Amino acid sequence: MDAVNIVDVVGEFVNLRKSGVNYKGLCPFHDDKTPSFMVSPARQICKCFACGEGGNAVNFLMKHEQITYPEALRWLAKKYNIEIQERELTDDEKREQSERESMFIVNEWACQYFHEILKNDVDGQAIGKQYFRSRGIRDDIIEKFQLGFALTKRDALASEARRKGFKDEFLIKTGLCYLRENGKVNSDGTANANSSLVDRFAGRAIFPWLNVSGKVVAFGGRKLDAATKGVQQKYVNSPDSEIYHKERELYGIYQAKKAIVKEDCVYMVEGYTDVIAMHQCGLENVVANSGTALSVHQVKLLHRFSQNIVLLYDGDEAGIHAAMRGTDMLLQEGMNIKVLVLPDGDDPDSFARKHTAQQFKDYIAEHQKDFIQFKTDLLLNGVTDPHKRSEAISSILKSVSVIPDKLKRDTYLSECSHRFSVNEQALVTTVNNYIQKEKEDRQKERERALNGQTDVGGETPVQLIAPIGLHTAQEQTSEVERLLVQSIIRHGEEIIFDNLEAEDGSTISLNVAEYIDFDLGQDDLSFSSPLYNKVLHEAVEHSDDANFKADRYFMQHPDPQVSQLAATLGIDSHQLSRSFERETSMMQLRQHVQHLILDFRMDIVNQRMKDLQRQLKEAGSDMTRIRELMEEYKQIQEIRNVLARQRGSDVVV
Repeated sequence: MDAVNIVDVVGEFVNLRKSGVNYKGLCPFHDDKTPSFMVSPARQICKCFACGEGGNAVNFLMKHEQITYPEALRWLAKKYNIEIQERELTDDEKREQSERESMFIVNEWACQYFHEILKNDVDGQAIGKQYFRSRGIRDDIIEKFQLGFALTKRDALASEARRKGFKDEFLIKTGLCYLRENGKVNSDGTANANSSLVDRFAGRAIFPWLNVSGKVVAFGGRKLDAATKGVQQKYVNSPDSEIYHKERELYGIYQAKKAIVKEDCVYMVEGYTDVIAMHQCGLENVVANSGTALSVHQVKLLHRFSQNIVLLYDGDEAGIHAAMRGTDMLLQEGMNIKVLVLPDGDDPDSFARKHTAQQFKDYIAEHQKDFIQFKTDLLLNGVTDPHKRSEAISSILKSVSVIPDKLKRDTYLSECSHRFSVNEQALVTTVNNYIQKEKEDRQKERERALNGQTDVGGETPVQLIAPIGLHTAQEQTSEVERLLVQSIIRHGEEIIFDNLEAEDGSTISLNVAEYIDFDLGQDDLSFSSPLYNKVLHEAVEHSDDANFKADRYFMQHPDPQVSQLAATLGIDSHQLSRSFERETSMMQLRQHVQHLILDFRMDIVNQRMKDLQRQLKEAGSDMTRIRELMEEYKQIQEIRNVLARQRGSDVVV
């Protein structure tokens, strides 16, 4: 991190211009019209003051390139020629890593081989390129997706790979080739004398599959007829391997990831040519699942980039069926789903070739439907039979029940009640029954996994509430908590109590972090966010370190969540320049922190009083319970009055 120059790193992706002691440019994480993305070389951080994205160089790379933390470190190490020390691998790990790396190398070579055949070989140009041109695919798009062609000779790739020194073993493991029936591989990785390798994709147009980090993991091959008119539509894909599992990959994800983040939306289509055609017309935030049902791995992969997805399918029966597959899984993962069924006779490929990007975007905006609305229109349109209508409504409510956001569920139920002309409470009861059944099914699965043990905890956590104290956790992070953590990040090491006399007669000093930790610890209080607690505890742990500076420590923190939080809370727009910082006296800082702690305690007390008021309403005629609650309410109210006096504010009892 000390070697990194954040201006150099960000400058590889954003056009930066000098602005005083800092640099600024258009934010790459949202549609920025005026430069709001600031980079501070002094603090080695960046932040957008429009959308709030920011952090250190690692955070920036992880967000911009959609890579993991280790991958970002390796990217920086390569840029600055720094050797990364990693633990020694075991022999098994080395062998496995070597095999995986060998497979990636073979696939990368094959991708270049197919691409060169398409561009330079006579048959590649006459057959393969002619096919792509017949689909209206431009040369720049062919380059972007590294499209290729496999010669019709059944061992053309195998022969060239052997000539280049690649082992038969890896040609087979990657699925590029397969052995003829009864074929065997020798211990040295070559096919035995009685076996021969066959090219899996011979005579096909080639579509390489790149994973999210840009490595070639598989291929798709489209069989062409002798006249190159594409009469035969059959596709062949690489088989599953150590580096490729179809249910975990999405075609086009590498080419689309930046656009998905920028647009905060992903279009899902069925096939390779749909993805390519939409890229060609200017819509780049598009991926394909190649006609298979979505898996949970693919959904989680998409969710890394955006929670908004639009399903684009043909208007025929098969397209509508495809739109229905996997949607409950998307809803369950918290995705916002829209569905667009194109005019009958059009697929995304043909529609994209007829329209500009703006026309396509406008059509999507005008015709896309919320998934629940789409499913309602599909299942209930023209249905009058009570039994079929009931089944359709049940199917729709089952989809609503998997949505994790309660507010969103309630909104859908209210809308469904209006659409179905059914009492809303009846719908709520049905959905709750589905939710409860799902919980029970998961519980049974856990019990079966534990060999029949039945002492497995339930779904609903037990809430322990102290009878008088302030131990109640808040339901969500409050603004006061945010300001307290901001004080820790900005001023954590600064002394606010100096030369305090301890019980043994010695004197001690407390900095901001130590005082906050001490004060909250008096009543066993903590922040509602584990990340906030981590910041506080680490600030206290490092308070005795020589030259400890909280802002630098947290902004350079190895945990990307911590460093991004530090960048977000640690600076304001005017603070990017040191010349604008105002000196804060020890007394001012102390008063600020003490006031925030009192506000924090008051928030907890107010929340507890609301909880007690709710429980009083629910107690009904249970006088014993009511008396217990009233006693606690009185005690909490007394604490509230004390806090209010300490804050110097009036209390309305």
